[in-house]
Amino acid sequence: MPNSHGGREFPVSEAEFKQICQLATEYAGIQLMDRGKEDMVYGRLARRLRVLKLRSFREYIALLKSDQGEQEFSHFINALTTNLTSFFRENHHFEYLASDVLPKLMQRNAATKRIRIWSAGCSSGEEPYSIAMVVGEVVPKGWDVKILATDLDTNMIEHGERGVYDEARLSGISKARLQRWFLKGTRGDVRAKDELRAMIHFRQLNLLHDWPMKGPIDVIFCRNVIIYFDHAIKERLLGRYARLMHADSTLFIGHSETLFKVSDAFQLIGKTVYAKA
Repeated sequence: MPNSHGGREFPVSEAEFKQICQLATEYAGIQLMDRGKEDMVYGRLARRLRVLKLRSFREYIALLKSDQGEQEFSHFINALTTNLTSFFRENHHFEYLASDVLPKLMQRNAATKRIRIWSAGCSSGEEPYSIAMVVGEVVPKGWDVKILATDLDTNMIEHGERGVYDEARLSGISKARLQRWFLKGTRGDVRAKDELRAMIHFRQLNLLHDWPMKGPIDVIFCRNVIIYFDHAIKERLLGRYARLMHADSTLFIGHSETLFKVSDAFQLIGKTVYAKA
């Protein structure tokens, strides 16, 4: 970011940009210091300055550090997090869930008929709803299946809880699944049926803070999340996941992520699919 206005609406210096990045890292582990992210950070936070009627990033940083900053921090993080998602994104994960993971869990957990799945970084809900559709198609009725869907962004959690999506976002869902799992609205949208929504429990969660769940968890989807963290945070996060999971439980990560030299708690068993070692 330039030291002057540089044609921008709000003045922001290089030192102020670094302060913003430091606050994001301290609160949520988000790394923003990569070159090329300055414009993204400016554009997203400039909207908050307009809403708050502030005149500069210096005033915004002062607000974040003040006693009133705690309330603004959720808006701050919501603005900075990227929520690119879609139904059945990286579809090979869902095919593997249906063909391999869930059948093995039904065999292993036959006595309890209990399955627990966590979508960590669920964004606006497309991932946990995709998981729920697969569960509904594979696991017989009468099983106790719960899907925990968490995200740092409170706006995304509210979106997921509503379960309403524009038809334009449904390209990853087959016609048969649309008919089975969704109700058509009157404004070019659809709503997830109650049977689907009942499987999912949406919660706001900062992965760097305390976790309320005790486990054990059978499957974790943590896709396109750890890419934002530095090596030390990745190690710590993967260790916490491992402690929550059964032996041989399954972890799915994003297509651009790897656990190589990050964690020895998991063993690669497929394309960005890991089992707890």
